[in-house]
Amino acid sequence: MRPRVASRMLKKSLFAPAPPRRLLYPPALSLPRQPFRPGTRFFQNFVLDALSIFGKREASFLNCERERQGVRERRGSQFEVLGSTFQQPRTSDLEPSPVPPVSLTFHERYGVILLVAFAMAGLIACERTPDQATEAKKAVVAERPGLLHLTSEELARTVIEVRPVARGQLLVPREFPATIQANENELAEVTTLIRGRVVKVHVDVGQEVKKDTLLAMLHSTDLGVAEGAYLKSAAKLHEAKLAYERARDLHEQKVVSLAELQRREATMKTAQAEAREARNRLELLGVPRKEVERLDREDTIKADVPLRAPFDGRVIMRNITRGEVVEMEQKLFTVADLSDVWVVGNVPEKDVQFIRKDQKVDVIVSAYPHAIVPGTITYIGDVLDPATRTMRLRVTVANPDRLLKPEMFAAVRVYAVSATDALTVPIEAVQNGLTGKMVFVQRGTNDFEVRTVKLGEEQGEVVTVLEGVSAGEQVVTKGSFVLKSEMERHKIEPTP
Repeated sequence: MRPRVASRMLKKSLFAPAPPRRLLYPPALSLPRQPFRPGTRFFQNFVLDALSIFGKREASFLNCERERQGVRERRGSQFEVLGSTFQQPRTSDLEPSPVPPVSLTFHERYGVILLVAFAMAGLIACERTPDQATEAKKAVVAERPGLLHLTSEELARTVIEVRPVARGQLLVPREFPATIQANENELAEVTTLIRGRVVKVHVDVGQEVKKDTLLAMLHSTDLGVAEGAYLKSAAKLHEAKLAYERARDLHEQKVVSLAELQRREATMKTAQAEAREARNRLELLGVPRKEVERLDREDTIKADVPLRAPFDGRVIMRNITRGEVVEMEQKLFTVADLSDVWVVGNVPEKDVQFIRKDQKVDVIVSAYPHAIVPGTITYIGDVLDPATRTMRLRVTVANPDRLLKPEMFAAVRVYAVSATDALTVPIEAVQNGLTGKMVFVQRGTNDFEVRTVKLGEEQGEVVTVLEGVSAGEQVVTKGSFVLKSEMERHKIEPTP
């Protein structure tokens, strides 16, 4: 055989394209026609089949890559053995026909990931026993419309408190503005009855004093003049008494006439009147009896004017300084007993019908908003203020701790009977529903009836109920919002 023909045949055999290989692709993944629920046996088989198909496709792709690499190596080795001087053929002529890629598309990979996630959730769900799964998924059972049933586990997690529906008188509170004032029966303005100069001040504002406690000392020249006049009148009286007694003895001895005796008697009575006038003047100036007795005993003038506390109390005002000259109309001290105070309020004309004397009321002070102080109405005005159309009201309140101060703002709360037979429930028991206000009535240990109610006026922490409940029924107060959430979650309609 000719060399040219032989080389041509060899080249044809070496570089002939290889027949395409048939790749065995796994069957396509088809979605199930049965109900697709995690945790079922069919769902587990479907997930395992999907994972098997995914693994087979990846293995087929790796086998194809290995075959292509082997073809390249064999072609290269045959070409080196010949040692021919032929031009090296193109790489595309040596390779077999291209093999289609066997990789998964984006949607297929995304589907496989979702299937794996569903598989994990199903396996976790399958770990529970049928009894536990039934108890965990057990919904609120409604034996009849409007009835809410809680399992023992749900009831243990929820704090439930109930209170009965009350029937009785409904007291409506009415509040009136007021201010705190000192009890005027235990209030004293300390002044001086004679003009003088302040020598010393012994107390200050806020100090507790007892009766007859020395507040200040004054020195008064007018008092000295009055005491001197008293001593003169006392001396004249003593002289007149001696003259009358001597004239009486002489008249008995027929030495002086009766007229002389009567003249001397008249002079003595005049001296007595002058002495009494001087003594009364000292008393009017505030000189105590002991000081007058001292004058009679010592015949010495002391122009000191003491200012003393009239009763036990506290000094709430001081308007005096040392060395100051004070007048009789000037207020020097104010002493008050604040163990009880007055709360003076104004009642509108329309509310006068609710006010009675000796009625028990509550006083709310702005300084202590959470404190309620009991008091008694001790005075009701007889006339209305023509400008404000209000009636004056006075309440006496005990103040043992001195917490209530004069001029504090306050409010007087009076309770008036609005209805004699009314149903009331706590406000916290009422919830807002789609059809209006509703409450939860306890029917058993675990059963609660959702009841639509019609409400009236709110009075403090309770509200009147016009329709929907009866007296004595137990309504849920604490925990009613949790029951409302359960009712909305299970779409339970309230009982009309």
